[in-house]
Order: sequence, then structure tokens, then C-alpha cells
Amino acid sequence: MQEKKGDMATNSTNKAPKKTNLLDHHSIKHLLDESVSEIVTARGYKEDVRMSNVRLLIGAVVIVIALFAQFYYKKFPENKNFLIGCILIIYTKEKNAILFTYPPEGSFNSTGLAVSSKLPRFSDMYTLSIASADPQSISAKPKVEFTKSVTKWFTKEGVLVEGLFWKDVEGLINDYSKESKKSK
Repeated sequence: MQEKKGDMATNSTNKAPKKTNLLDHHSIKHLLDESVSEIVTARGYKEDVRMSNVRLLIGAVVIVIALFAQFYYKKFPENKNFLIGCILIIYTKEKNAILFTYPPEGSFNSTGLAVSSKLPRFSDMYTLSIASADPQSISAKPKVEFTKSVTKWFTKEGVLVEGLFWKDVEGLINDYSKESKKSK
């Protein structure tokens, strides 16, 4: 029994390498975005899931409306204002965001981070941005970002070289933190 516990402890520290299909840009972006979330939360930022919950609520409302509209006597053009409103909320607030956070505990900042990324189709250039989650806040800092080729972080077999990627993302977080100190 003790051997099994020991084996489980070594397995949890030796996690399997993260691998993706290099021909599928969606899977590359998904893997990088998940890794960014891990890095940011490892730095002491707690995820703020309010926006995700709002998106789920809007999705549930849209499903109910779609079910109602299926059997309603009016057709699509009459409900377009509601649909446009939902799209505008997502577009104006989220803006490719992959993670919203609260400020770290013990911080003087009153706003968390809004981490967003882009990986255009047919491109290998991944852009990662860190900005204030509340741009109107008095403690909001300027956005920082970098753009690099994903080929810098993956082997030919599609394995993410986590050390290099973590170094780049942590450097970006440090740049954002430095911006905070300069403006005080």
C-alpha cells in the first residue's frame, strides 16, 4: 500500500508532456491558452469566473429563446436586436479573453488581469496580451503583449517545450508588473 502511494506521488510530479497536432491551429491555440492559464494562476492570481458565468447564462437564455422561437409564429428578423445585443456584449467585454483574474492577495491593485490571445488562421504568430480586467479603474495599467512564432515552443513531434513558454509568459507578467511600479 505504501509503495502505491509513493508511485502516485512520483507520477504527479512527473506529468506527461503536453502534445498537440501541429497541423491544427485550434488545438495549438487551445494548448497554449491552457498553459497560459496555468502560469497566471501559479503566479498567485485567482481566476474570476463571473464573465464565464454570464456567458453561460446568456447561452442558456439563447437556448430557451431558440426553443421558444422554434414554435413561435414569428420568424428570425424580429428577434435580431436581442441577438445583436448578445454578440455586442461578448465582443466588447471579452475581446479574445482566455482568462480574467482577481488581483493577487496582498496587492495594492484593485483590478485583476484580462489575458487574451490570438493565433490567426494560416499563421504561426501567437499574440499574448495582458491588460487590466477593469480598464476604467484608477489602478488600471497599460496593456503589454508579445507576438512570437509557435515554432519556438514546440518540437517537431508537437510537444510543448514548457520551460521556454513559461519563461516567455512569466516575462510578460513581469513586464505588466513593472508597468504597475513605474506609474506609482
